[in-house]
Amino acid sequence: MPYLENSQKMSLITPGPITLGIESSCDETGVALYQMGRGLLAHALHTQVVMHSEYGGVVPELASRDHVHRVIPLVRQILRTANVSLAQIDAIAYTQGPGLGGALLVGASVANALAYALDIPTIGIHHLEGHLLSPLLSDPAPEFPFVALLVSGGHTQLMRVDGVGRYTLLGETLDDAAGEAFDKSAKLLGLGYPGGPELAKLAAQGRSGTYKLPRPMLHSGDLEFSFSGLKTAVLTLVKQSGDDAQTKADIACAVQEAIVDVLANKARAALAQTGLDQLVVAGGVGANRLLRERLSKDIGKRGGKVFYPDLEFCTDNGAMIAFAGALRLAQQQGVKDYRFDVKPRWNLEEIVLSS
Repeated sequence: MPYLENSQKMSLITPGPITLGIESSCDETGVALYQMGRGLLAHALHTQVVMHSEYGGVVPELASRDHVHRVIPLVRQILRTANVSLAQIDAIAYTQGPGLGGALLVGASVANALAYALDIPTIGIHHLEGHLLSPLLSDPAPEFPFVALLVSGGHTQLMRVDGVGRYTLLGETLDDAAGEAFDKSAKLLGLGYPGGPELAKLAAQGRSGTYKLPRPMLHSGDLEFSFSGLKTAVLTLVKQSGDDAQTKADIACAVQEAIVDVLANKARAALAQTGLDQLVVAGGVGANRLLRERLSKDIGKRGGKVFYPDLEFCTDNGAMIAFAGALRLAQQQGVKDYRFDVKPRWNLEEIVLSS
């Protein structure tokens, strides 16, 4: 059972409202049903990796069209799995931003049209808030307050989290994010899409210490990140080195170690600065094995604890949106105003807890 605030613990006795969540911010269509007091009832995900791999990256128009094709069948699928009818849904949460504009519009329009037909409220969810709260779906789950390391796609941020909607930015990337550094380095090595997992797989065959790459801003004295210089260093190294399989594996190993060193160092510094002892790691890069091992070891030595979402919830998914929506609904933030917009660019700090 995920962590619940005190005001929500009564729902452990009597199951609460059922929230449908729809995620369509980029290249994965995710839907889920979450019920307060019972937890996750069902979830389903369709990834567009195979389609986009032909182009070496996400094609926004194709992504949007595929969401249109997938979202309704996936909703029907989870309703059957959970043995829940449309009439039993109490609210619909959807990713309002950030993300690809066209992709976001698919989820937003389906959510609001369906909610209008059912006369139930909708809740627009910040994509990164979904990631940030996703470790609360796991058991054991962290308790507020904690520090969150968000490493999702084009985002690398450290946040202090005091509750749902109570977020303070501690530091973020000034240019490329960690995920982008993985992907761009993978492309330089001639690896397929998505690059991050492919680079991590190749790095496992590499020899640690063969190459030394820079750790940008490692000793900057703040909690900011920068990975563009690392990408440039990788480009230079690739051009100067051989093209054999072992050399590529050694470079991949060096890239991964450099990124993990920076993330682990900054995460430790964030805990020291805030005086907190719980770290939540969320987002696609949070699935990286070396990062998990390093953070658990380093922070465990200092008496702290690290929490991760289950691997299936590291990438974009509907479960995190349904869960965040359920928490927002408990704060009475659902509305029956079916005019909607999407926010392709949306700062997480703009989210303020309603009084």
